[in-house]
Amino acid sequence: MHRRTSSIPSDVAIIGAGPAGLACAIASIRRGLQVDVIDAMRPPIDKACGEGLMPDSLQALATVGLDLEKELSRFETHPLHGIRFLDETSTAQAAFPANPGRGIRRTILHQVLLDRANSLGVRFHWENSVQDISQPSIAKQSEATLIHTNRQTLRARYVVGADGPGSRVAKWAGLTREVIHSRRIGLRQHYNIAPWTSYVEVYWGPEGQAYVTPISSTQVCVAFIANQKIPTPDHALAHLPALRQRLATAKLRDHARGSITLGRTLHRVATTNIALIGDASGSVDAVTGEGLALAFRQASALASAIHGDNLAAYQHAHRRIQRLPTLMSKALLLMDRHPNFRNKTISLFERHPSLFRHLLEIHIGDSPIRRRTPHLQPNYTT
Repeated sequence: MHRRTSSIPSDVAIIGAGPAGLACAIASIRRGLQVDVIDAMRPPIDKACGEGLMPDSLQALATVGLDLEKELSRFETHPLHGIRFLDETSTAQAAFPANPGRGIRRTILHQVLLDRANSLGVRFHWENSVQDISQPSIAKQSEATLIHTNRQTLRARYVVGADGPGSRVAKWAGLTREVIHSRRIGLRQHYNIAPWTSYVEVYWGPEGQAYVTPISSTQVCVAFIANQKIPTPDHALAHLPALRQRLATAKLRDHARGSITLGRTLHRVATTNIALIGDASGSVDAVTGEGLALAFRQASALASAIHGDNLAAYQHAHRRIQRLPTLMSKALLLMDRHPNFRNKTISLFERHPSLFRHLLEIHIGDSPIRRRTPHLQPNYTT
């Protein structure tokens, strides 16, 4: 099959058009860089997730260059005002300290990011499956990297792998050395029911958790997470009687969608001219609710590093960005693995709500601990 080859290299080619890739494209083109995005699929692109953006996610999106509240005026979403933990005997909750989060369908989030990227002039190559990349030799680092797809060959100074946890870009770049902290199975289901709260509710049970996120005035998203495969939402609800009662009159809106959630740290996320972002660069367990926030922070840092021709700076920034969420993920997973510890912890939060609130502030970056953590700051030219 004949593949046409681009004559002029772009500044950055991003492989993967999920939220991480799109955020990186927006941040990069706002730096004055020429950006190509390549994806084997065609929109709309969906993925199983909890569909809740906490306040720090919205703040990170604003840093990338997207005012989500403004962009969402044509869609129905739902404000999120805090987090509530529920187990067999206790209930603890904490409100977000300042601005609310947002419950939003994954497909709506993707469309908003895509529209913004298109409006800025990002070039998209849909239904292009990347087959291989050819990197320049050490002696010719100034030359472009070739990205070979099933349809064409593109040229770029930098390549970004935003292609998920099984990243082929990571394999081609030799960036696969990793430590896996956790591996769990997820199942997402949408229910037609008016939300009974504006909090994200986390139901803790003997076989895992369920995260309930209101995403419109008539719909909630429930993400079930467990160490073993979850056959059906009804099977999961059998172990969560309080939630089962809440959803007793709800109608299923669609088919359940499964996924794997990993706690994973990579030894390196960048070479001289290739970098990884989002789940391709490591991840934290879904229990944190921080997956998208991490990707958006990484997008700002990576665009800054590419603009400065210094991917080593991104390597350092990525490590800082990932550090606290990884620690939080490990701590929360202790509650999953040790029921007695979980019961005592939620009971403690119930008796001392200020403690839960303080930990939530740390988690979402609204405390001195997170605010003192340095990041690459954006300095946009457009």
